[in-house]
Amino acid sequence: MLKKIIKYTDFNGVEREEAFYFNLTKAEVMKMELSKTGGFAEFIARIIQEKDQEEIVKLFDNFILTAYGKKSDDGKRFMKSDEIRAEFAATEAYSVLFMELLSDSQKAADFINGLAPVDTPIDQEAAKKFLEEKMK
Repeated sequence: MLKKIIKYTDFNGVEREEAFYFNLTKAEVMKMELSKTGGFAEFIARIIQEKDQEEIVKLFDNFILTAYGKKSDDGKRFMKSDEIRAEFAATEAYSVLFMELLSDSQKAADFINGLAPVDTPIDQEAAKKFLEEKMK
């Protein structure tokens, strides 16, 4: 689980600093891997080669929103739903995080690596290469 402190200004002009939580389960990572022909690493390599900006944006949006959730107070559950994702996506905090990941390859790599559970097929080297190439 990744805890991310995000500073942002809300829509009332109030500056805020809040903790947001992100997590990918092994099942979610496997779904990502199997959803792409040839696997996720091949998909990343393809969009790097093609410099497909539309797919890059979708990739970051998917990572952020798939991983976002709310941790229960007792720590037993990490709740995710379309409603919870939509609620977060409607905040300026989402916008701040999205722009941070698109503009800083090291922060993006740290975010992605922080989400990947141990023993999952996310190819961290491919992700790092993708992020470096994206910034060129």
